[in-house]
Amino acid sequence: MIPEPPLTIGAAVDGLLRGGLPVRLTAYDGSAAGPPDSPVVLDLRNERGLSYLMTAPGDLGMARAYVMGDLDVTGIHPGDPYAALVLLQSNLRFRRPTAAEALRLVRDLGIARLKPPPVPPQEHLPRWRRAVEGLRHSMARDAGVISHHYDVSNRFYEMVLGPSMTYTCALYPTPDATLEEAQAAKYDLVARKLALRPGMRLLDVGCGWGGMVRHAAREYGVRALGVTLSLQQAQWAKEAIDREGLSDLAEVRHLDYRDVFEGGFDAVSSIGLTEHVGVKNYPTYFGFLRDRLRPGGRLLNHCITRNHNRPQETGAFIDRYVFPDGELIGSGTIVTAAQNAGLEVQHTENLRSHYARTLAGWCRNLVENWDACVAEVGEGTARVWGLYMAGSRLAFERGEIELHHVLATRNHGDGSADFPLRPDWTP
Repeated sequence: MIPEPPLTIGAAVDGLLRGGLPVRLTAYDGSAAGPPDSPVVLDLRNERGLSYLMTAPGDLGMARAYVMGDLDVTGIHPGDPYAALVLLQSNLRFRRPTAAEALRLVRDLGIARLKPPPVPPQEHLPRWRRAVEGLRHSMARDAGVISHHYDVSNRFYEMVLGPSMTYTCALYPTPDATLEEAQAAKYDLVARKLALRPGMRLLDVGCGWGGMVRHAAREYGVRALGVTLSLQQAQWAKEAIDREGLSDLAEVRHLDYRDVFEGGFDAVSSIGLTEHVGVKNYPTYFGFLRDRLRPGGRLLNHCITRNHNRPQETGAFIDRYVFPDGELIGSGTIVTAAQNAGLEVQHTENLRSHYARTLAGWCRNLVENWDACVAEVGEGTARVWGLYMAGSRLAFERGEIELHHVLATRNHGDGSADFPLRPDWTP
């Protein structure tokens, strides 16, 4: 019996996939696999990259190798790997090797290839390890995971997000609107849905760099309070408020929203916070926000949602590199939780296509500022952001995730809502 020839690296990786590689792979041993005419070519550069793929087959292993520069994509800018993900995201289906295949991998590639290398420094602990270290969504643990994501570098965010420093879905009034125009339109839509007027009091929870707070104060004469768990965000926001001469109306505190004890607000906005709260905590979350409102006040909840209301994990890459402890669910669950908290839901709106455009704009900014971004945070972190934003854009385009506004009121004791017969904003 003629013995099988030793496995090449290309053949080994190809064998981990159901149906084989959908794109071309070249490897450091000179081997290749996958269609030769593929417009996307993956370049596996070294043994460490192979070990990442072998010890964590799937998205996580590929992400580790890519973030470390051990796996590259020829002809694709790392600030916007969207074109590659279009081909890869639905076509890379990893499988578990049989016992015989595993033995052959060990024999031909060596046992050392099956020893996990140290994970990239950008990777957070897996969820089960974080659970050992602290109760999920406790104040201390939430502060830690928010810092992991948002305290990267204010300068980095300035280059990626643009002058608005707004890290949430924009609203494109026209297809050719700029990112800055779209972010201003988003804030103005929120303000109009909340019926803001001079002299009102607004609470903005999870306020980021203070975009909504400053818009409400500057454009509507509202006394606005924003709170954020990110110290770097709070410091940047205070400087922006002072620079714009808004300190008599606007304030941002480095504070957990659960520590806001003031009440009687005319309006509450929550723009991009719900994703960090945890579905099981929705009753407490919406109840807390309701209690901050005066009777007749309005709440606008803006958050990423799923296209269904079933529990679903975010996936290893998002959980470990981007949003530790993040959790998404469908808008139906959000509406139900708001209603159960004693709020009357008046209007919902899906801005899914707007978020895909927003992410494309952020990726363009990252590409244009790539060298400066890498100098600021390192190439690995910059690669994480390019991969995350391009992948999220694709998910929004495919309808796998959505972005919902849910507008609700805290009604008076007699059931009246201080709400117009028809909404007083442009859809």
